[in-house]
Amino acid sequence: MRLKMAASQAVEEMRSRVVLGEFGVRNVHTTDFPGNYSGYDDAWDQDRFEKNFRVDVVHMDENSLEFDMVGIDAAIANAFRRILLAEVPTMAVEKVLVYNNTSIVQDEILAHRLGLIPIHADPRLFEYRNQGDEEGTEIDTLQFRLQVRCTRNPHAAKDSSDPNELYVNHKVYTRHMTWIPLGNQADLFPEGTIRPVHDDILIAQLRPGQEIDLLMHCVKGIGKDHAKFSPVATASYRLLPDITLLEPVEGEAAEELSRCFSPGVIEVQEVQGKKVARVANPRLDTFSREIFRNEKLKKVVRLARVRDHYIFSVESTGVLPPDVLVSEAIKVLMGKCRRFLDELDAVQMD
Repeated sequence: MRLKMAASQAVEEMRSRVVLGEFGVRNVHTTDFPGNYSGYDDAWDQDRFEKNFRVDVVHMDENSLEFDMVGIDAAIANAFRRILLAEVPTMAVEKVLVYNNTSIVQDEILAHRLGLIPIHADPRLFEYRNQGDEEGTEIDTLQFRLQVRCTRNPHAAKDSSDPNELYVNHKVYTRHMTWIPLGNQADLFPEGTIRPVHDDILIAQLRPGQEIDLLMHCVKGIGKDHAKFSPVATASYRLLPDITLLEPVEGEAAEELSRCFSPGVIEVQEVQGKKVARVANPRLDTFSREIFRNEKLKKVVRLARVRDHYIFSVESTGVLPPDVLVSEAIKVLMGKCRRFLDELDAVQMD
């Protein structure tokens, strides 16, 4: 009976946990496919999936979002991550018309730098520009002007060596970019809505007599074509840590155990005059594996990760709120699924 229970626990661990050992990682691959385990019904069932699947928002602010997605496979989690990085569209500078550039920054470098500036404009309100179109329209293009000339400050002290005091407009920032509406864009977008996300990004430095005068065309695109279109600064996921104490840890060993993990993971409590360690918040752990350097304590702890519990971290560049980016990524994935089903239907008809 005891052997049967141990075997059942081993199978369950193999199905649901990725175990981190001292010299390797076990149960890396998903194995719960139909027929692989006797006594388990692993056939796809939509009702069971809907019952087990959930999304829990842990933290959200203006530019970042942390949420848990539970009950999915790694392939689906990775699909969300890759879509967020490369297939949710944004607006970015695509073409730079340089009229005058006497700064020390070459035209090509300047154009590349301008392309990486995130533009605060909702891409859902614009269309993709047709390939080969040289002139943009109000439905597919945003236009910005950058015209800055550096001069000497006539009121600066004679003995001053501070460029901020000596020169006027010697630093070119994104705040100097002026939106020029095309067509009826001025009626559609209130003043101040179309702009760079941040107004303090340094573009170039000038000295008296130097000037930058150029026109920028912003178009809709995706990160798969160029990284400047990526709407996220980062989008990543990790599996939920699962830390188990195999036996009680008391006294000084409890303090030593807490120092082997990230702050807040192991809590030391006073129980009947004794210090006793307990797992408080495994989510905070980064799995540094410091515990395996302690010969006494490494045998009393099991480190694992829950296989189907993904902790997503999404940091927006500011173009769109992070929750909108996630919903747009879901729409993109749904569109891919529809196209795949349409292709299957077309094959069956043939």
